[in-house]
Amino acid sequence: MTDPNQPAPYYLSVQLPMPVAEAESAVREALAEAGFGVITEIDMAATFKKKLDVDVEPYKILGACNPHYAYEAVRREEHLGALLPCNVYLIDRGEQGTEVGMINPEFLISLIGNTGLKEFGSEVKDKLLGALKGLETAGD
Repeated sequence: MTDPNQPAPYYLSVQLPMPVAEAESAVREALAEAGFGVITEIDMAATFKKKLDVDVEPYKILGACNPHYAYEAVRREEHLGALLPCNVYLIDRGEQGTEVGMINPEFLISLIGNTGLKEFGSEVKDKLLGALKGLETAGD
């Protein structure tokens, strides 16, 4: 597992000292406070069980969207719609709680080669990560 203080370049994560269901509620609230709504939800554990008959620990993906940022993204680079919404994952880590992570918007923007969007990617990253970082001590 990646240390949240030293994440892989393509994602950012925090560790929450609570089970997935509680973490999901806290994450949804934090995202809402940062102006992001959850517009899609995928229960990976249920999907794996249904489609593959495989049992895995709880694993959810929430598709977060901030209408202002989404509008600006597709206005500046119309093909960015292929990368929306911003996926936020929640993985059960047992006694360690729940890992919550997301794609690093700066990294994602760097892949498309539009250098004019670098500052925009940084702004979105700061907004999302700020919301998640505030949750790290929740439940203590």
